[in-house]
Amino acid sequence: MISLGKCILLAGSITSVAIAAESWPEFRGPTGQGIAQGPGPQKWTKDSGVAWKVKLPAHGWSSPVISGNTLVLTGSRVENGKTILSAFATDTATGKPLWHTDLFTPSQQETAAMHGKNSLASSTPIIEATTVYIHFGHMGTAALNLKDGSPIWKKQVSYKPMHGNGGSPVIVGDKLVVNADAEIDPTILAFNKKDGSIAWRTPRNQPVKSTFSFCTPLVVENNGRTESLSPGSGLVGAYHPDDGRLLWKVTYGEGYSVVPRPVIADGHLFVATGYNLPKLIAIRLDGADGDATKSHLVWENNRRMPKTPSMLATNGQIIVLDDTGTLTALDAKSGKPVWNHKLPGNFSASPVLTGSTLYAVTEDGVCYVVKISKDSAETLHETDLAERSLASPALLDGALYLRTEENLWKITGN
Repeated sequence: MISLGKCILLAGSITSVAIAAESWPEFRGPTGQGIAQGPGPQKWTKDSGVAWKVKLPAHGWSSPVISGNTLVLTGSRVENGKTILSAFATDTATGKPLWHTDLFTPSQQETAAMHGKNSLASSTPIIEATTVYIHFGHMGTAALNLKDGSPIWKKQVSYKPMHGNGGSPVIVGDKLVVNADAEIDPTILAFNKKDGSIAWRTPRNQPVKSTFSFCTPLVVENNGRTESLSPGSGLVGAYHPDDGRLLWKVTYGEGYSVVPRPVIADGHLFVATGYNLPKLIAIRLDGADGDATKSHLVWENNRRMPKTPSMLATNGQIIVLDDTGTLTALDAKSGKPVWNHKLPGNFSASPVLTGSTLYAVTEDGVCYVVKISKDSAETLHETDLAERSLASPALLDGALYLRTEENLWKITGN
């Protein structure tokens, strides 16, 4: 059987509580599922309860990652008519810049296919030990020294995107794995962490009308076998990290533009299926092999399911926030709704949970603090930062780190 304690969540090894408490190393935190430890801020405004606010040197919607006092983000800027993609680091104690490294100068053709809600720097970096890995999709991937931002290697694997890039990289063993669900010929791609060479590249081979998606994989240990669980258009596949071969799949029709990252709880995987008719499906992982759609699909729910924000798993429930602000708790075993709670606004960022406190940020920069229980939800506080925000927040050591259109915030509360 699979339990959360035996899951390898993105890092290729079990993340201990001590490490989790000291870092927010990847998209959605140390478990990859939006769960934080310790208290978080309860009340603040854009003018009070803010430890610091610093102007960002480049634009993008990647989310903060943190190790020690080093926070890393990516961004793009235009200088002399050229687009420059970069990574930069900020000191979490003071907000002062630590380093800024320019990495790629994509062509106009490479930057053209961009959705209005996307950016050229939407993929969240991932930190492992003294290295931070940076991903810009078809425009380039790099490994940097975390201390000073110096490049270790840089690599570009070209493909034709639709609406730009969105999925973030994951680490499993000695490989960096990314989804390359392009407009045509979608693949899963693994780099060797040491030098950036391509370890394997596996075609999706799923017949769907729209092949593009923007999801981030989740890596688990399934009965002693490491699997990279990777949702894309029409299917979620489990891929072997050594050679990229497809171990099993569950299909879900024509679902495409899949964004929400899956979560895992009690031996089940919970996957959002993207656009058209968004569904949330529950998949039993134990014994999955080949086409497991009929044998391992436990339930599905298509009412008020998210297209963009990722889910949360807690206390036998799956918490979903749809793009229009309906927060719903589903019974994890049956998929039946337990409660609904409306948050005004439109949402792209994924919520963060610590204990019974949930943080959610609208696309207009309104931050909600919500208390949740198994039976209900209650909004405790809301504040308007008055800046557009599509990046998911990080929560560490009692502080909320939030990227908005122009600024990076460290919020500690009043």
